[in-house]
Amino acid sequence: MRILLFLPPMIQLLVFGFAVNLDVDRARIAWMDMDATPASRELRDRFTGSGRFEIAAVPESESQVQRVMDRGDVQAVVRVLPGFARDLARGRTAQVQVLVDGTNSNTASLVSNYAGGVIAAFSADHGPAGIVPAALAGQPIEAATRAWFNPDLYSRNYFVPGVIANIIMLVTLMLTSLAIVREKEIGTMEQLMVTPVRPIELMLGKTLPFAVVGLVDVVMITGIALLVFHVPLRGNFLLLLACAVLFLMTSLGAGLFLSTISQTQQQAMMSSFFFSTPAFMLSGFAFPIRNMPTVVQWLTYLNPVRYFIEIVRGIFLKGSGVEVLWPQMTCLAVYGVAVLGLSALRFQKKLD
Repeated sequence: MRILLFLPPMIQLLVFGFAVNLDVDRARIAWMDMDATPASRELRDRFTGSGRFEIAAVPESESQVQRVMDRGDVQAVVRVLPGFARDLARGRTAQVQVLVDGTNSNTASLVSNYAGGVIAAFSADHGPAGIVPAALAGQPIEAATRAWFNPDLYSRNYFVPGVIANIIMLVTLMLTSLAIVREKEIGTMEQLMVTPVRPIELMLGKTLPFAVVGLVDVVMITGIALLVFHVPLRGNFLLLLACAVLFLMTSLGAGLFLSTISQTQQQAMMSSFFFSTPAFMLSGFAFPIRNMPTVVQWLTYLNPVRYFIEIVRGIFLKGSGVEVLWPQMTCLAVYGVAVLGLSALRFQKKLD
């Protein structure tokens, strides 16, 4: 109890200090050059030289653009349209299209503003003092920005789906650990141990009801998101439920583990917060993982909540299917089997 009183605040302080960062210092973008001229390459150099952008992909077709955006590999796609250099040389308005991933409205706005600033600086250099004649000087380059997945940049479209992951984790983790510890507190655990009930049957009896509660929460929150907040559900709801089952394996397994190390309900509750707070902060729910230090980013790969939030937002906002989400689903399945299996073995050993 003394450890739980002092260690969690220190961990929360460290997590908040490193992970809570809404700035976008370096955005990952895809560059699609449909003009392939010295002028378009100069614009690309402006983006990379600004220090704000990292070119992570060079798609050559619309399908590749769709793929990198669906998978979240990049935060924006800059597309230089054909005739870019010709229009500049003739004093006509050249066009650059910026496709922004609008899933996170804050990040989308910052990336859009950064891209607009680079294009505006390039445009100014190619005005009257550049290659455009003074008589034709106006706005040499026109940047057209489009936000994908969340066109209106509503914050609720980004946050509400992530609530599903956090509520499932908190509810199932806490209820599972408290239900078993309560048997210890009131003295009925010894009675259960002398009955013909096997440890695996007791474990299933204590976990399956809360798994059902978790799935009911998914249905309820999804309904509220659709009817009250009007968050779009572009993907398959059955796929969402299937992924929720994979995630429940981890949260129920963690609850079982907490029940084996706790002697009172108060201990179990504090231990659940000790587990859930860092998992929440490092999940990407509110603070982009790309903004965190590199070491912390690597730590997030150990966090199952991260994968489930990516799945939920992908299904809600992007309409992603198994062909896109299979890496996250695989990670959830591996974590779920490992955590639930090891916790079940420890639970049975404690009962024996």
